Amino acid sequence: MALGSLLPELLPGGSGRTPLIERVARWAREKPDAPAYTFVDYSIDPSGAHVMSTWAETDRRARAMAVVLRRATGPGERAALLLPQTLEYMMAMLGAMHAHVIAVPLFSPDLPGHAERLIGAYTDAEPAVIVTTRSALPHVEKFLADHDVPQPKELVFADEVDVSLAGRWQDEPVAFDDLAYLQYTSGSTRRPAGVEITHGNVTANAAQLWAGWAPEKPDPELVSWLPLFHDMGLISTMALPLVHGDHAIYTDPVSFIMNPMRWLRLISERPGKNVYTAGPNFAYEYVASQATAEKIAELELSGLTTCLNGAEPIRPSTLTTFADAFAAAGLRPGAQAPGYGLAEATVFVTAAAENVPPKVVSADRDALTRGELRLCEGGSERASAGGSERASAERSERASALVSCGRPSGQVVAIVDPETRRELPDGRVGEIWVHGPNVAAGYWRNAERSRATFGGELSDSGGLPPGPWMKTGDYGVVHEGELYVTGRIKDLIIVDGRNHYPQDIEVTAQEAHPAIRPDYVAAFALPGEETERLVVVAERNRRIPLGRLDVGEVETAVRGAVNVQHEMSVHEFVLIEPGGVSRTSSGKIARAATRQRYLDGELATTAARLASRG
Repeated sequence: MALGSLLPELLPGGSGRTPLIERVARWAREKPDAPAYTFVDYSIDPSGAHVMSTWAETDRRARAMAVVLRRATGPGERAALLLPQTLEYMMAMLGAMHAHVIAVPLFSPDLPGHAERLIGAYTDAEPAVIVTTRSALPHVEKFLADHDVPQPKELVFADEVDVSLAGRWQDEPVAFDDLAYLQYTSGSTRRPAGVEITHGNVTANAAQLWAGWAPEKPDPELVSWLPLFHDMGLISTMALPLVHGDHAIYTDPVSFIMNPMRWLRLISERPGKNVYTAGPNFAYEYVASQATAEKIAELELSGLTTCLNGAEPIRPSTLTTFADAFAAAGLRPGAQAPGYGLAEATVFVTAAAENVPPKVVSADRDALTRGELRLCEGGSERASAGGSERASAERSERASALVSCGRPSGQVVAIVDPETRRELPDGRVGEIWVHGPNVAAGYWRNAERSRATFGGELSDSGGLPPGPWMKTGDYGVVHEGELYVTGRIKDLIIVDGRNHYPQDIEVTAQEAHPAIRPDYVAAFALPGEETERLVVVAERNRRIPLGRLDVGEVETAVRGAVNVQHEMSVHEFVLIEPGGVSRTSSGKIARAATRQRYLDGELATTAARLASRG
């Protein structure tokens, strides 16, 4: 049975069909002095300098930016945002949306670890204009000189836009079908592609996210550190406040990585507010690992209404660890909200935001390989504080722990057999298909891939829309009215006719020996003569001194654990140096990229490191 339905206000003639960008002016009229966006800058003040823009100021700055962009280029041209994450970044996005210039939210070229993504996205978009800042200019100039990329017609400096130009902007009608920006995918299975996000898509998804998070409580605020070039960061930080004229407080990702407790301190500093936040699974695990009794004593998290966990596979142990770590600071058990989304749906698809602890089911792994959800003994449980209730399913040798990602809001989700294109009944694993006003029309200048992804048609629709459906490329299953994501179709490992999910093998490998760095394992398949062959690549844990490391012992442990728990042999195990496993911009393991680096012989192995030491 499919999940969800469309929001009436988003249907033609509905009350919610005012494009988000037009709401900036509304909030500037109705609440001119209320805070709209606050950027917290830790680079100039270690305690965080708060730089706030009211709704009136935001309206003026966005209009002034629109004037400058239209002087530099015309409607339909692209403007690449190559600047640090500050207030100027936000104003550049809003200004481009006013100006009918297609924004390409990227980042300053000096951001480490994303060079290939920047080159691919920038080249694909062919921007006419680059929006940057004076401080980032040397990095932009080096990027343009060092790489064979399109040269812009003009550079616009976001920090030098004259706000007095706002009065010269003449409003132009914005249609729901007008293209707002290109959201480049993170490239976990292939090179980045620009998802065409319309004004209607972003308006719908912001409304859906609010409805899914159930923000009926007064004075909601959003606190974030997520990158604005990523779909979850952009929608939650930029678009969400525009729905009802609320307040977003945000910093930059580097500030979070350097000191993750800043995230929770920003939440704790909002007394009397109902705070919403979001992050990938690794962020919750990371901040919990840095918590001490002294740091927790300084926090007050009772106002944290919802913290969405999405963008990468959600681990039951992370949910429990985070709940345990911050219960003493007032974190409610029901605040954690696992969710599912992807750029092709603007971002948000489902969330389990119902003020109850996250639900975890223990699924028989053998049944899952046959495409069936069969609960093991114990069935399901709530991931909550208390060591006795830790994710026991995750530790079971013959079970996989699956986290409920809740229900969709304002859109429809179906589980479909990708071969027959028929909807599957509850309890059967199939491809997750999505239909709704938030689903993009296609990829930038890629008609073939657009048809393959966005042109899904059900062979027997029943009471469902026949199409078009967006085919996510993810496997999932519906159980008791909730969505459980089981893995990526392209990552599936098929050995001797049985399907194996790589994330299950990766968890088994990392738990086999302490010398393996947690969450930095990639499992993938290579073609063989009779069946696929399993390869496991794992990063070395820095906490284990090289002098005490026995690579052979680690390999034996991994091979034995995979053989016992998954009844399959490891063709090759490779222990590599830290930093070798490729990851996407949202933190997912990029298995295809790691596989290619393995085939190209580019992985720095620990065995070679030990040999070089003599």
